[in-house]
Amino acid sequence: MIRRLAAMAMVGLCLSACERQAEAPPPKPPPQAKAPVSTLDYHPAESPTLETVRQRGWVACGVHPGLPGFAFPDARGVWRGFDVDVCRAVAAATLGDAGKVRFIPIPAQDRFSALQKGQIDLLSRNTSWTYARDAGLGLDFAAVTYYDGQGFLAPRSLGVASAEELSGARICVQAGTASEANLVEWFNLRGLRFRPVVAATEDEARRLYEEEACDVFSADISALAASRSVLSNPGAHVILPNVISKEPLGPVVRQTDPAWTDIVRWTVHATVLAEELGLTSRTVEAARETASDPQTRRLLGVEGELGPLLGLSDDWAFQVIRQVGAYHEIFRRDVGADSALNLDRGLNALWSAPKPGLMYAPPMR
Repeated sequence: MIRRLAAMAMVGLCLSACERQAEAPPPKPPPQAKAPVSTLDYHPAESPTLETVRQRGWVACGVHPGLPGFAFPDARGVWRGFDVDVCRAVAAATLGDAGKVRFIPIPAQDRFSALQKGQIDLLSRNTSWTYARDAGLGLDFAAVTYYDGQGFLAPRSLGVASAEELSGARICVQAGTASEANLVEWFNLRGLRFRPVVAATEDEARRLYEEEACDVFSADISALAASRSVLSNPGAHVILPNVISKEPLGPVVRQTDPAWTDIVRWTVHATVLAEELGLTSRTVEAARETASDPQTRRLLGVEGELGPLLGLSDDWAFQVIRQVGAYHEIFRRDVGADSALNLDRGLNALWSAPKPGLMYAPPMR
């Protein structure tokens, strides 16, 4: 009897367990996607130069005394040009007003010492980024604004088609520039002779060339185009096809203030990013109100709160674009199709252009 009762109990337990197993467990809710958490600890930058600029109320910018297309006072005494617009962009970024700049003309021989001595906040003067200048002067090149190279300006009447035909020629060149050393290296490497006619200033080199005190004039190609534009008969002169050096030009700052270097660097990048995103000085206000693209919204300060990382306002890049323009606007009016120089974009085209160039900015995020 006891064995029968025990067996019945075991059967009951088994049936109960089977019923529990037959019941499907309730479904678990799907895991919620979590936004990635950054492990970086961001801190607002502190720049002594920015503080000085704000207390003073204007940016002190060293420029060329007079190079058409890059830095020159017009008939009304207003400074214009590509390098001038870089200065204005920095003023717009830091002070909210592109007009708060004082332009200080500096000869080539004094440009670095003026920066080292604190006479200027920024040097924007068609200056080539080289190893020795970057490593040995206590200075930083914040960005490349114009990719250039050294060339030769010659009279059409000379009948020269290549710099390889210039053996024995008298060549005008400015003292204290990279162009002077580049000539020696290039001619020596090819076993060619030349006679340097060294001038103290670019204006003097151009004058000597126009007076036929030399056969050709050598400088950065952008400078040669500027010089040709003010000759009495520009069409009588040709820039030879040879490019004998790499000359990446851009603004220079003191190495002792890395936060200021970042401000100048990202001011340049903002103009390039604006072109990439299809923004212009005419459309940027509407874009700030209507843009849904996260990249555009971050650039224009609508979201992201990135400005304070440089000690700037949220709308700093918006002010740069609105008051000075995107990179293609600056290029076109100062040295491109709307200027007397009429230079092609070439290497200065965007990396994503149909004919790609070298202009590329890091992402704004």
